Amino acid sequence: MTSPSDKPQKAADENSSAEKVSTDEKKSTDEQLDDGSMSLTAHLEELRSRIIKSLLAVVFGSCVAYFFIDEIVKFLTEPVGKLYYMQPGEAFFTYLKIDIVAGFLIALPIIFFHIWQFFLPALTKDERAILGVLVPASVILFFSGLAFSFFLIMPTALKFFMGFSTDDLQTMFSFQNYFDFVIMFALPFGFVFELPLVIIVLGKLGILTSEFLGKYRRIVFFLSFVVGALVTTPDVITQVAVAIPVMMLYEVGYLVVKYILKN
Repeated sequence: MTSPSDKPQKAADENSSAEKVSTDEKKSTDEQLDDGSMSLTAHLEELRSRIIKSLLAVVFGSCVAYFFIDEIVKFLTEPVGKLYYMQPGEAFFTYLKIDIVAGFLIALPIIFFHIWQFFLPALTKDERAILGVLVPASVILFFSGLAFSFFLIMPTALKFFMGFSTDDLQTMFSFQNYFDFVIMFALPFGFVFELPLVIIVLGKLGILTSEFLGKYRRIVFFLSFVVGALVTTPDVITQVAVAIPVMMLYEVGYLVVKYILKN
């Protein structure tokens, strides 16, 4: 039988045991997070949090861009000159669209930070240090793609399309249509220039191997010329000017995966 004096001691032992189990479970959970393994609910919650933070960054960026909207519009419309708007609300909504896109570009470092932060937990603690390289590299490559498109590809395309004007058929660009044209040409190149970073990260995760990349290299090179033909004018020089950077970006990713990651 248990004496009354033994009951407090027994209860204390049970509490101590429960605290130990709780501590072990907490430690196990922390180790699980350190290893990068998370439940589906935790992943979704983290994704939701990062999306909200990215959207707030875009809102803040749009507020900043609003104070420079006239300068931004002047810069964008410089290649074509005078524009027109055909509907009462066209100018207002186009200004609003430009402001949002400018806000997105201003918030881009924060957006890329959250994108890479979401994927990098699959790596070890030491490997997560590459986040400090991925974020600035992502921003630089994205804006390089925008600059490449805006200053090289788009003027050639505009010159080609304006070449169809005659004495009876004059060129008259709508404000909204011109901005949509700029977005169609510029933004895709920004994302295409992220190709080497995507390849490197997927190679680090073991999803892509140098053997796989080498096997499909010719197909990618062929598709780069197809993309060049689709997004540019029927000008061989411009098509090659688009295809070559895509090929070089793919090749950089391939070489890093093969010789640095040794995957």
